[in-house]
Amino acid sequence: MNLKKMELTPLSEEHLTMILEWRNAPEVRSKMYTSHEISLLEHKAWFEGLQSDEHKAYFLAKLNDEPVGVIGFSEINVVPRVATWAFYASPTAPRGTGSLMEYYALEYAFSNLNLIKLRCEVLGFNSVVVKLHKKFGFVEEGRLREAFYNGEIYHDIVHLGIFSQEWEDVKNELKTKLKIL
Repeated sequence: MNLKKMELTPLSEEHLTMILEWRNAPEVRSKMYTSHEISLLEHKAWFEGLQSDEHKAYFLAKLNDEPVGVIGFSEINVVPRVATWAFYASPTAPRGTGSLMEYYALEYAFSNLNLIKLRCEVLGFNSVVVKLHKKFGFVEEGRLREAFYNGEIYHDIVHLGIFSQEWEDVKNELKTKLKIL
């Protein structure tokens, strides 16, 4: 049995060029609110903003010491013990990376950030990610119909959430399925 372990490393300036390349990949940016090609200057300004925002925490996800994606938490404790999260994998990440990133993000949220609830938003056409979140115990809490305009068409925004107890109820089964160390 090939057991897997993912490491979350706080995002640093040395990661910026690599993650900008991932973020600007058409298959990644097409599923984001900001879908234009991001300049290095814009990317650095975003990173500088992170440094002074106590309500955000971003990480580089590494699988077997190889960088595979970015996990970000925002709005941390704006409402006590609640946060929002998002992630994206490198376009060249191995199959199954998204599931591993989701597992480790949920573990971090409920163990390290001590949250009672984690929430997220997904553009409605991204049904693969909505399904992934539900597999991990997220519940669809609402849908804002045609609430996002990408410059060409309107898209729904799906709101999902999971409570710490819901995560506790599913995490061991998912850990076994994902063969996590």
